Amino acid sequence: MSEPSIFTRIRNGEIPSEILAETENAFAIRDIAPQAPVHLLVIPKTEEYRNVVELAAGDPELMAELVGLANTLAAEHGDGDFRLVFNTGPNAGQTVFHVHAHVLAGGLEEKSVGA
Repeated sequence: MSEPSIFTRIRNGEIPSEILAETENAFAIRDIAPQAPVHLLVIPKTEEYRNVVELAAGDPELMAELVGLANTLAAEHGDGDFRLVFNTGPNAGQTVFHVHAHVLAGGLEEKSVGA
């Protein structure tokens, strides 16, 4: 059996972090290395899925719940506009292999890469 992910340890209270929002199946925290004025993480409570591809194939309802929570957070912490980023694989910058979404908002217009 593998060690619990850092996100599971945060959710269990082993590592301190402010839980900004929580649903039955997910929770949200601030990213410790923000890349935007608003940079939050939306994390499923289950460690079953390592990346977004596994999550989308295995539990589309949970995927939709993460997107809904991201939308709520963007409205509460910003103006409602946001980017939702899932890093998938080490070459794409994924460092924690417990699927999680990065909610990025505020001041992103200059960094926009396309529509």
